[in-house]
Amino acid sequence: QVQLVESGGGLVQAGGSLRLSCAASRNIFSLNVMGWYRQAPGKQRELVASITSGGTTHYADSVKGRFTISRDNAKNTVYLQMNSLKPEDTAVYYCNANGDYTAYHPLYSWGQGTQVTVSS
Repeated sequence: QVQLVESGGGLVQAGGSLRLSCAASRNIFSLNVMGWYRQAPGKQRELVASITSGGTTHYADSVKGRFTISRDNAKNTVYLQMNSLKPEDTAVYYCNANGDYTAYHPLYSWGQGTQVTVSS
């Protein structure tokens, strides 16, 4: 059974930090590229960071240098450390397996996501 459970969102002031977590069922996680995505109101969902099973990472230009994706293969969990947050980072954040290292290609049904709100 496919399962993705995101957590860790919240309300933070600009310049602050949050750490998101995503617990994935083993059949999703084990050999896949995992990605963090976000969808802001009125905008399309976008891929912001991805990580291969071996730990190679890729970031969207808008978050490069501020966000860090990591994974714990033993726990089937992927993390997103978000620093120097900006109001434009406000969105619902989701994780998923991604069929490509850099391009948007989610593979499974979405979880509930976690809301991140950055106040100015």
